[in-house]
Amino acid sequence: MEPITVEPRSQYGMTPMGGSHHIPPGLEYLAQLDQVIIQQIISVCEVLSGCEAQNKYILKNSMGQEFLWAQEDNDFCSRQCCGNIRGFEMPFVDNNGAEVLRIARPLRCNSCCTPCCNQEMEIFSYGQLLGSMHQEWNFCMPMATNYTVKNASGDRVFKIVAPCCPCSCGSDVVFEVMDPQGMAKGSIRRTWKGCCTECFTDADNFCVTFDPSLDARYKALVLGAAFLIDFIYFERNE
Repeated sequence: MEPITVEPRSQYGMTPMGGSHHIPPGLEYLAQLDQVIIQQIISVCEVLSGCEAQNKYILKNSMGQEFLWAQEDNDFCSRQCCGNIRGFEMPFVDNNGAEVLRIARPLRCNSCCTPCCNQEMEIFSYGQLLGSMHQEWNFCMPMATNYTVKNASGDRVFKIVAPCCPCSCGSDVVFEVMDPQGMAKGSIRRTWKGCCTECFTDADNFCVTFDPSLDARYKALVLGAAFLIDFIYFERNE
């Protein structure tokens, strides 16, 4: 089944979400979940031609029921020339075709030698900023860098800790999600798909878990962070 295609939109403005207890429309279902499965759809054309296609994803609950679709929105040239550092917007639509989330990632150079090239991404709901994710500078261990997740007001709400060796060879790769006090609040797990799939495609599967008590907006931030991690670590840079 093909994901729902939505028309590209211009990048949203930075309008903070108001009300600490307000659940943005469309995120009510996410508020009930403690786990989301992200399944990237394998592009046959990409496998056969070698040309990078738009990444497409299905999001499922722990029972395997689909509730969101996501599709990368950018141009052909950026996908072929910029590899895994390419900029994009990615809308998330529900089963009724309504967009409930959008992530926006700018094109940034990929260098461990300077803090001005760190990767970042913003997450929106109905045009309003939910928060952002920022790569922390780590000159000594560029592949094991950590990430800061901020809310719409710019306050740090999570730290995502990368493993020392984020290589997937026969096992899952786990990124831990912690609050500013160091308490575990979830994880982003990239699951091993088998030798054949790993060799012939860069399609990835993730399992994102949350503390059930988290606000729906914070769950959306952790969910969005999984997509930046996918591009940084597991999207082939060809």
